[in-house]
Amino acid sequence: MLFFVFIFFVGNSVGQSYRKTDSGIRLSLPEMEVDLQFYTSGIVRVCKSPKSIQYHPESFSVVKTPEKVSFQVMEKDSIITLKSDRMDVYVNLKTGKVGFMNSDGHNLLSETDYGTQFTPVKYDKVSTCLVRQSFRLDSCEAIYGLGQHQAGKMNQRNQALLLRQENTEIAIPFFQSTKGYGLFWDNTAYTLFTDNDTETAFESYAGECVDYYFINGGNADNVIRGMRELTGQVPMNALWTYGFWQSRERYQSQEELVDVVKKYRELQVPLDGIIQDWQYWGTDQAFWNAIAFNNPKFSNPQKMVDEVHGLNAHIAISIWPSFGTKTNLYKTFQEKGMLLSLKGWPDSALPYDPFNPEARAIYWKAIKENMYSIGIDGWWLDATEPELNVKDYYAMKQNTYAGPYQKVANAFPIASVGGVYENQRKLSSDKRVFILTRSAFAGQQRYGATSWSGDVKSSWDVLHKQISAGLNFSACGIPYWNTDIGGFASCNFYPEGVNDLSYRELYVRWNQFGAFTPMMRSHGTCSPREIYQFGEKGTWAFDAIKKYIDLRYKMLPYIYSTAWQVSRYGDTFMRALFMDFPQDTIVHDLNNQYLFGRSLLVVPVTRPMYVGKDKTVNLKNIQTTDVYLPSGINWFDFWTGEQLLGGQKIAKETPIDIMPIYVKAGSILPLGPEVQYAEEKSWDTLEIRVYPGADGNFVLYEDEFDNYNYEKGLYSTIAFHWDNTQKTLTIGERKGDFPGMLKKRNFRIVLVDNQHGAGDNLMKKADRSVSYTGKECRIKLLD
Repeated sequence: MLFFVFIFFVGNSVGQSYRKTDSGIRLSLPEMEVDLQFYTSGIVRVCKSPKSIQYHPESFSVVKTPEKVSFQVMEKDSIITLKSDRMDVYVNLKTGKVGFMNSDGHNLLSETDYGTQFTPVKYDKVSTCLVRQSFRLDSCEAIYGLGQHQAGKMNQRNQALLLRQENTEIAIPFFQSTKGYGLFWDNTAYTLFTDNDTETAFESYAGECVDYYFINGGNADNVIRGMRELTGQVPMNALWTYGFWQSRERYQSQEELVDVVKKYRELQVPLDGIIQDWQYWGTDQAFWNAIAFNNPKFSNPQKMVDEVHGLNAHIAISIWPSFGTKTNLYKTFQEKGMLLSLKGWPDSALPYDPFNPEARAIYWKAIKENMYSIGIDGWWLDATEPELNVKDYYAMKQNTYAGPYQKVANAFPIASVGGVYENQRKLSSDKRVFILTRSAFAGQQRYGATSWSGDVKSSWDVLHKQISAGLNFSACGIPYWNTDIGGFASCNFYPEGVNDLSYRELYVRWNQFGAFTPMMRSHGTCSPREIYQFGEKGTWAFDAIKKYIDLRYKMLPYIYSTAWQVSRYGDTFMRALFMDFPQDTIVHDLNNQYLFGRSLLVVPVTRPMYVGKDKTVNLKNIQTTDVYLPSGINWFDFWTGEQLLGGQKIAKETPIDIMPIYVKAGSILPLGPEVQYAEEKSWDTLEIRVYPGADGNFVLYEDEFDNYNYEKGLYSTIAFHWDNTQKTLTIGERKGDFPGMLKKRNFRIVLVDNQHGAGDNLMKKADRSVSYTGKECRIKLLD
């Protein structure tokens, strides 16, 4: 129930006072208290609260404590300014407005005058406030982030968006700007984000104070680095997780699951992971999510796991946060008061309280004893929103270990995922934790979890919208993301599933997109998705699908090295084009292209071309896809080797097996051998493609591929540098060492030009072949 609104302001006639703290200042204004804290010279925390509360909550996201930062405090004309070597932060004593400027005096962002509001509300017996803060953005700046959403928007301006965890929607109250700053609104309640001509605002439905962080990065990468410095760095995933994953809703028996892996091996189609979805616990909803193999069709799960491992593959399994009434976990959590009275799906099941450390330990104990102990390799933590039937705050009367659910609702996924990660890390460092999950909150990257876009429908429009969904999610600093290749639910648009040639075309294009996301995973309901369901070898759909699975495996040295850049240097896999081309305003709202890593421009095909409404297939009438090549650099067509000028729009021919891929001039692209699984062959022979036209660098990273010894320094790097003027490739001295490291290897150097070094097949003849033993060498190449 709404009572009244406080709008805080200060007049000239009222005195103000402030005191300097170790990391900033605290201001006492007539109606509120303001804390400004430097966490680094470029990161500031802003807290505002009514004097009667003076409450600064602990964060589910922020793990950093303030550094010792040198700053000055100046006061002039009712403005107090804090100056560090990176930025200025000012407070208007008349209006309470806080603003941020570069050290050279250029404005980055400011609150609006009198823009802080606390509105007391009561949910059942819970008294709290609607907490609102408004800001003023420049009319021409674009912003990105806010999590994962399905509207197809790239630039997140000009909208009202409710940030609430739901299936297909991930709520992260963070955005970053083309002006080179980021803002993290640290509130875990459902939050309304609005942006219009007069203001940009966050309004959280529960809270006691305004609490946000301003990050002055100067560019998008530094903003993400700042966000990760605040909320945690990204651990490395195992090499095998970057291979191809097959799944469906669901495998009916352990024999069926193992047979899928066997079939991939027989067809010589690469595969590294397979996932068992729900009901391995049985079909009675009362035993929902027992985290035990109660289904008689999974009578010997140890044998299933051993057979998958014997085929050089890995297995993950679906685990939910809610439990049926007859499960042992339901009974245990109920006895201990650790169930949340929040109805979801199925309606009789209830979720556990992940905010309670004892509950998290019990949850992990079941996973460890029933799944980890038999060798299950990864955890598909489904429905971590959690999936609820009731989303009305006034109806949510549940109290959690961390307080009323209204105040912590959006933090459910980070609490639950974090419990699994942390408990497995305590158990062993020999095997990297792998988690696939449907929801996320700011900071979840520190658990290495991969989010996916939820139960999206199978349609061309939905495929298109996944691009901007993944890019904005990645812009929040969480790098691991993917979608169900083919869309989860094909029933509505393609009731015949794989038997419908139109669906086959959609799946082929979605598979191409999936090859250039951090995790390549096929999954869905209503129709099976295994490659052999789409035809035989030699048929157009089968061959096009296999082509991109094969290409994914050849790119593993590039992908794994990019993963190291993500973990060690704060990089990003899926890069919205504003990150690398902020001055090219054409890309600011371009929602169908991105960079995969630093080198590859990817343009997924998101419309049908070759299957007509009458279900006839015409592959000979070649269609085109519009591509914009960002300005400021030249580009190479990956498929042809043709060099093109940036800053132009082109029409690329896109037969069914071609998705437009362009490589930045100056790129150095390592390609690995043809394999059936990620670790089948060592990287003793790599093709190194050099794309001339600009200087370039690449660092090849290697370690033991599946443990945490890299955290102890057990890894190696080899730096490559291309000097475009001298036409010289320098392969630097190898740095580091680890058990099993290759001491000798062969680099096959290819200087790319038109029809040379092009396409997905390795070159039969290299321009130069280098036997490398770890010492620096220089190779002169000619155009």
